[in-house]
Amino acid sequence: MNKFYFLLLGFAVSQQFCAQKQDPNIEMKGLIEKERKAFAHKMAIGNVNPNTLNYDLQYQRMDVALDPSIYSIAGSVTSHFKPNQTMGSIYFDMANTLTVSQVQYHGSSIAFQQLPNAEIKIDFPASIPANTLDSLTIHYSGAPATANNAFMVGSQGGVPLLSTLNEPYGAQDWFPTKQSLNDKIERFDFKINTPAQYNVAANGKLMSETPMLNGRKLTFWRTMYPTPAYLIALGITNYVKLNDTIGNPPFPFVNYVYPSTQSNQASMSNIEWTKQMMSTFETYFGPYPFRNEKYGHMEFQYGGGMEHQTMSSMGGWGKSLIAHELAHQWFGDKVTCGTWNDIWLNEGLANFGEHLANEKLIMTHAQFMGYLSNQISYITSNAGGSVYVPDSGLSNIYRIFDSRLTYAKGGYVIRMLKWILGDDVFYQALKDYHSRPALAYNYVQTSDFNASLLQSTGKDFTEFFNDWIYGEGYPTYTIKWKQAGNQILLNAAQTQSMPSVNFYEMPLPIKVNGTGGQVAYLVLNNTSNNQFFSETVSFPVTSVQFNYEYQILEKNSTVTQDNTLSISSVEKENFGLYPNPAKNELYLKGISKAENFSIHSIDGKLVHKGTYQPGRAIGIAGLVPGAYILTVKEMNIKFIKH
Repeated sequence: MNKFYFLLLGFAVSQQFCAQKQDPNIEMKGLIEKERKAFAHKMAIGNVNPNTLNYDLQYQRMDVALDPSIYSIAGSVTSHFKPNQTMGSIYFDMANTLTVSQVQYHGSSIAFQQLPNAEIKIDFPASIPANTLDSLTIHYSGAPATANNAFMVGSQGGVPLLSTLNEPYGAQDWFPTKQSLNDKIERFDFKINTPAQYNVAANGKLMSETPMLNGRKLTFWRTMYPTPAYLIALGITNYVKLNDTIGNPPFPFVNYVYPSTQSNQASMSNIEWTKQMMSTFETYFGPYPFRNEKYGHMEFQYGGGMEHQTMSSMGGWGKSLIAHELAHQWFGDKVTCGTWNDIWLNEGLANFGEHLANEKLIMTHAQFMGYLSNQISYITSNAGGSVYVPDSGLSNIYRIFDSRLTYAKGGYVIRMLKWILGDDVFYQALKDYHSRPALAYNYVQTSDFNASLLQSTGKDFTEFFNDWIYGEGYPTYTIKWKQAGNQILLNAAQTQSMPSVNFYEMPLPIKVNGTGGQVAYLVLNNTSNNQFFSETVSFPVTSVQFNYEYQILEKNSTVTQDNTLSISSVEKENFGLYPNPAKNELYLKGISKAENFSIHSIDGKLVHKGTYQPGRAIGIAGLVPGAYILTVKEMNIKFIKH
């Protein structure tokens, strides 16, 4: 969600090469207040309106008259729906400032009530059975509610301008709909009657523009892709319409810009640059999700940007902003967070889209390293806070759209997944995530993303998510090293900034530099605190670097040479067994060759002995449940047999 992108991502954007003000908090103060009010408006309900859970909203057609010089709307919205249970009435989210004049159902007017909690309740003449497709039309007019600032009139270049921006709860302010994050609208038609001198931009495909009597025009846009109510949007002014193609194979690239933008060479150059970004994202994320319709931009007056499906709304033309909104088409639009707790799935992945754009297209390597360093500094500028928004934070819009946690840390968590998996596996996993039949064009939650990663990679990231998404804070490492012949001995100790995480299990990136310019890259599988490692290095070592390309989040870590490290200490500290407790099998770590072992009961009785082969299991299925001691290489360790 980026309507106040330069505020919420203020620190990160100030580090990038887009011309933005240095104090976005001042620039966008009014918009953050708008968002706060918008969320509070529905906070008594939370993520869902329970009154709208008993039907599937399949189609809406908006037939309205709009004039960008007048703050009002008049017309009708027809809704097709399918009950999931027998229902005698139906609810829609709808602001009280709009006045309903009539509800038509099967050609007749039926009873309705406009309720004080921004809803309309419509009573049917007879109950509708479950799974019966039905429809009705709500006729309404009035001035949209202003608390959410979702419907705005203003001007550009002295010409009237109308823009909309619904996230999170503003759609209800200008049309009756269903805002809960559980039911996308499968198809949406806009039929917008305006004065003829204006052009209308909206989601989907432009079907027709028809001249009408009295100097007016009817513009018809249609989207056939499932769309959340908060991503429905339009803009009206004397737009210049730029029709082009993008992608390979090509599909429509449609931009509705102000006349002044068309004459701005830098802005037009960046709009053209979108083609490069599309090509890059299609390479790494997969095919653009709305190819049958279009991608493009419409300028609006809110500032920042908003990822309106198929046509992002733009308050500026910086490359990072363009990349962020484009990345949202995959992450936020095709797959959409199913609760506001999970908003990081939208914003963190779009923030990672900025990482990708910066790395591949915008920045030199040195600049990209500086960008990542600044991101880490910003994320770790405060010790606490989880990426996942706890229920206690849902009443605070500042917490939900937190630039440090939802955006920057969410994006860096994705970067760390890339580090753990490697580029090829990671990018394939991202493609799989938004393509799974149960998730594509649907609502998703953090657990869905985790399950998809497991299915794609075979790796269970539950502990990782517990630490980095649900947990708070970051680690600080103390890395010690010593060269011993052709071995380099290392010790990794870790402290945590917050008690919610007792240890971050992470592969540690190590760069070893030789006296003659040689380099070795190591990955230390750090699974326990104060862990020792021994790695082969064939050249004299002059220095060791940790987190050399900012692969992971950490703060104030140190690397020192320590001549007290020894091979015996490494072998001793690396020894262990797993799982513990165990049921049928045990495995040993830190044993590199066949070794004799014995198992004694807790009272000292020998119950089993044999030769351990590295990588093979020790069978304990025949042991009676209880506590035992395993002895190998004069080392003892206690384990529990279930």
